[in-house]
Amino acid sequence: MTSSRWEAPTLEGRLVRLEPLAKRHAAGLWEASRDPRTWRWLPIPQPQTHEELEAWVDDALARSAAGLDLPLVTQRDGEVVGSTRFLALRPEHGSVEIGWTWLHPSAWGGGVNVEAKLLMLGHAFEVWGCRRVELKTDALNERSRGAMEAVGATFEGIHRKHMLVRDGENRDSAWYSVVDDEWPRVREGLIGRLAHL
Repeated sequence: MTSSRWEAPTLEGRLVRLEPLAKRHAAGLWEASRDPRTWRWLPIPQPQTHEELEAWVDDALARSAAGLDLPLVTQRDGEVVGSTRFLALRPEHGSVEIGWTWLHPSAWGGGVNVEAKLLMLGHAFEVWGCRRVELKTDALNERSRGAMEAVGATFEGIHRKHMLVRDGENRDSAWYSVVDDEWPRVREGLIGRLAHL
């Protein structure tokens, strides 16, 4: 591993730019977060006011300052379209999770998520020297599960009654992973998908 404490990177590709979350992104995130479909499967209800969205940003920044998460803003053509994070940071084990990913529906299916995952996985494996990258979602979230499988991640199973989300709703979580031995194959698959966009 290259460092005992990982820092939030800025990652840029042809379609997307990921940069560390900051308070200045709150207005763009507010606009990107207005479609209820974006929040259907996230652990918290959709923020209904600017103050609620700013509280979400503040919480993400506090978790970052504590070394728990590395939140990023997802931009396309200079416009904020969503957010994602590195979380479950375990440099001592060479393991990290990519999660808390959400995008405005206008960015669904256009390659933004594909390139973001390529950039994040590449950073985890090639810069941080990770052995394992985890992804998980609500077991009922067929869209997200399909996206993880399309990335090339391996399904590892369902954790039943894994967490309580939103207002006390049960969530069974579907777990996926990519390990370092698989990264070259996964990388080529993602590059191939992007070439057709």
